[in-house]
Amino acid sequence: MTTHSTGSMGRRYGGRWLVAAAVGAAIVTLLIALLLTNILQRKAESRNPFFRVVTLDDNTVDPAVWGRNFPLQYDRYVRTVDMTRTRYGGSEAMPREPVVAGTQTATTPATPPATPAATPPAPANMERPEVLSYSRLVEDPRLRSFWAGYAFAEDFREERGHAYMFIDQVFTRRQEVVQQPGACLHCHASVYTVYRDQGGGDLIAGFAKVNAMPYRDAAALAKYPVSCIDCHDPETMQLRITRPGLIEGMRTLMGDPNYDINKEATRHEMRAYVCAQCHVEYYFQGPEKRLTYPWKNGLRADEILSYYEETGFKDWTHAISQAPVLKAQHPEFEMYMQGVHARSGVTCADCHMPYMRQGAFKVSDHWVRSPVLNMAAACQTCHRWSEEELQNRVFTIQDRTYQLRNLAIDAVIELANAIARESERGTPEPVLTAARTYQRRAQFLTDFIEAENSMGFHASQEAARICALALDYARLGTATLYTGETPSAPPALLAPPPQTVTPPAGGEIFQRRGAPPQRPKIGEQI
Repeated sequence: MTTHSTGSMGRRYGGRWLVAAAVGAAIVTLLIALLLTNILQRKAESRNPFFRVVTLDDNTVDPAVWGRNFPLQYDRYVRTVDMTRTRYGGSEAMPREPVVAGTQTATTPATPPATPAATPPAPANMERPEVLSYSRLVEDPRLRSFWAGYAFAEDFREERGHAYMFIDQVFTRRQEVVQQPGACLHCHASVYTVYRDQGGGDLIAGFAKVNAMPYRDAAALAKYPVSCIDCHDPETMQLRITRPGLIEGMRTLMGDPNYDINKEATRHEMRAYVCAQCHVEYYFQGPEKRLTYPWKNGLRADEILSYYEETGFKDWTHAISQAPVLKAQHPEFEMYMQGVHARSGVTCADCHMPYMRQGAFKVSDHWVRSPVLNMAAACQTCHRWSEEELQNRVFTIQDRTYQLRNLAIDAVIELANAIARESERGTPEPVLTAARTYQRRAQFLTDFIEAENSMGFHASQEAARICALALDYARLGTATLYTGETPSAPPALLAPPPQTVTPPAGGEIFQRRGAPPQRPKIGEQI
């Protein structure tokens, strides 16, 4: 009886194990089948990175149309409407009480603009914004004296996302204070088809024509802020350069009038160059207002200053000191090229448009923004530290640069006021001219840091060097006023240090250097 019972139990348990094994095998088989199905689906997705819903060509400017083929990228692109403040950039939405129509409010200067207060007509395709970014002139009133006599002293606001780059340029009081040229459109709208059409198919000819137009006439030709067509070939989707300013600027920098950036630059370099189409220093050359990148002598601030000294260019005459001064624009590319990230081969897109995963797709995040707002993807792929630690490192660099920037702005304003006082006292003109030359240099170098949107982070040591140069030029200007000596010649520029991060004109961009040249002698000048 006992033996029979034990055998029955063994058979029952054996049967259960058999059933369990069969069920387990079935589950494993199902999971493997699902895994294989998923793998096959992902492989199919990777072979077809986008679905051709619409046909794109070299006339398709509307980013929403591109978005039908590239919904992942378009979904991120439209998020550039979001306004998030970082410590030294970005902006929250502000009520439309700051001036856009010539009315006087608490945030506008009491002095009326130089032109009639009636707002010039906006392009027909533009609606007046209900909110603007906050006024930097309210945040730092010293800037009114720093830019005295220039349109930026009337209206200067914190930069917002790419979605606002066009509308914020149209609805600014600077359009009322001075007649701005169509050249401004180069960095504020989707202009590829505008240039091409205005040139009858010739991009460069159209560029020249639009540059010379009044801004309002030029703006009426455009409809969108930066669009997909500005950076991508609609047939191959490869990155491309469409801004003539950079096409010509790179020929100047490389020392080769035949350099073709779209053929000779690597794909890796293009991930920086597409940003350098706009995020650069530039000026308007000649009466035709040709937008020009001043890169003949190199990319560093003092090399650019030396170019301006050679050409004698000035943006305006300073209202306090009568110095022939310069306004720096937004030299992010030039500063980035002096920093450790460029040295390491990290491009703009790696940090501001890091790769993201959507299923089997690996796409660049087209929500272009500060890496501080996206540290997990932008920073922690390389830097294995906590977000708090990385953010503190960023803020440490920026806080120190901001202090230097403040000291330099104070020094420039004090020099301008001193020149004005000495002019009233009848100080000899050669002395005043020399002091004004020093102010011009100090002002441009200080403004180079003020206008650059990383507050020193792109190249912290270079930012500190530029601020130190600015302070020294301001010191020399003050000394010139009070030494009692009459200069016999225009003051010489201080020589820049050896170039060991990025090469001078004619060199490769992402090039690693060997041993640096010999240290320059103290006080060496050019």
